[in-house]
Amino acid sequence: MSSATIGRWGNSLAIRLPREVIAGSGLSDGEQVAFETRDGEIVIRRLGAESARDALAAAEEINAESEHHSLGMSIRELLDEGRRG
Repeated sequence: MSSATIGRWGNSLAIRLPREVIAGSGLSDGEQVAFETRDGEIVIRRLGAESARDALAAAEEINAESEHHSLGMSIRELLDEGRRG
């Protein structure tokens, strides 16, 4: 378990997250998070993490289905066709 000290940052309090917490969570600089309290505990949740998982699942489903269907031309040909039209 990691620990940190709460410090003042302007009118707010701040916590610096240790490197191992960042690495384990996959957080990055500037990423949005949400906070909630549960029975006196603080829970930090990445915003959009659920929608990102949903998008990844949808992309995997599309890729799996695309093996059964053909566009009749390559993506490059479609892009070139779109530029001409």
